[in-house]
Amino acid sequence: MQSCHSALLWILRSHQSQLIPRLWIVHPYGEEEITLLEEELLAAIEAILARTGEIDLGIETAQEAEVELVQALMAGEALLPGLGVRAWGGWGLAPAGSGFPIS
Repeated sequence: MQSCHSALLWILRSHQSQLIPRLWIVHPYGEEEITLLEEELLAAIEAILARTGEIDLGIETAQEAEVELVQALMAGEALLPGLGVRAWGGWGLAPAGSGFPIS
């Protein structure tokens, strides 16, 4: 999507004040169509890119949290979120605060 955005920007900038040829039909993009490309299509692509960035950030944050949890589990004791239990390295799970390992 980023490459489409970059290509469209390049086309629009390189054809300033000129018609943009369409290779599949004889009628080129005129001033009105170019304005629509600039105002609507670029805005839509930019919205998609922004949303994709948000999704990627969420995935990255979740992965970082998972890595931190695994590292904590490997290091010993870690609170497992949402479960109210602690993981004890090599001992299994126990209710949070109990101090008793459960295999």
